[in-house]
Amino acid sequence: GGHTTEILRLLSCLSESYSPIHYIFADSDKMSEAKIRSFEQKRAETFSNSKFTLDRIPRSREVSQSWTSSVVTTLYSMLYSLPLTYKLKPDLILCNGPGTCVPVCISALLLGLLGIKRAIIVYVESICRVETLSLSGKILYYFSDYFIVQWPDLKEKYPKSVYLGRIV
Repeated sequence: GGHTTEILRLLSCLSESYSPIHYIFADSDKMSEAKIRSFEQKRAETFSNSKFTLDRIPRSREVSQSWTSSVVTTLYSMLYSLPLTYKLKPDLILCNGPGTCVPVCISALLLGLLGIKRAIIVYVESICRVETLSLSGKILYYFSDYFIVQWPDLKEKYPKSVYLGRIV
């Protein structure tokens, strides 16, 4: 839904040198695939060499899921994320808040620590987060290479962040 729309707005600003693009989303997400395919179809009109893949992983945390059980489901999601991240070996991970990004980023960090492949992690907090960070943001604030916020109040509270104004 909203996270997919925001990330596609960000991707619309990228050149064709960012190819292939690997989309990873929750297996229970019913809307993102259609949005991504539509976006990529339009992108292919501009960039004829545009390539992309779609991958699904188990959702790490459902809305209103208890904190305790979300630890278990996130670990389960990590079991899928680690081999996928190893296979893709991304140079850059651009994410914007859904819980699905946490296991992917942790997998990428692990690959970097093991000396297999280091990925740059860019986290863009959702435009709807005006005063507080999302749970994903609270976790990835400490692990991302670049942490972008879209509201000045968040920049004041989180000094490592980069405030660029509204970017989506």
